[in-house]
Amino acid sequence: MSADNPPRWSTPPGAVVALAVGGVALAVAAVTAVDAAGRVLVGFAALLVLLFAASAWRQRPRLEVLPGSSGLAVTRLTGRREYPAAALHRVRLVEYPRMGRRVPMLEIDTIDADGSENLMIFGRWDLGADPRAVHEALGARGLAPDHKPS
Repeated sequence: MSADNPPRWSTPPGAVVALAVGGVALAVAAVTAVDAAGRVLVGFAALLVLLFAASAWRQRPRLEVLPGSSGLAVTRLTGRREYPAAALHRVRLVEYPRMGRRVPMLEIDTIDADGSENLMIFGRWDLGADPRAVHEALGARGLAPDHKPS
């Protein structure tokens, strides 16, 4: 990637659209349900799926390298937050057990100028890519203080 187009990672748009379509299908099923209990349960499920799709769309891009590799930007529901390279205390891969296998997650630990700490954990859904590849890309740009080249 060029310096004009720094790398960014987020949930794939196709996955978010598929989630929204599933939410709409659940909403249609809720409206056409015969019994009241089914209507309520399926309607609640539709609402949750649509809210999840909306939050995934709102948080785009989820993680972005700032121009000139000067730091990282993270988008949350509350908005975008930028972290200069000096604030990146630890950027590492951690494997968590999930459903009988170990799943890699990217952990970013920051310390702000006022001393407040922040831990952010990103998985494949958040990044739209393998967290190992994202860790390598951040390490290659000098944004992973504890990165050891593989």
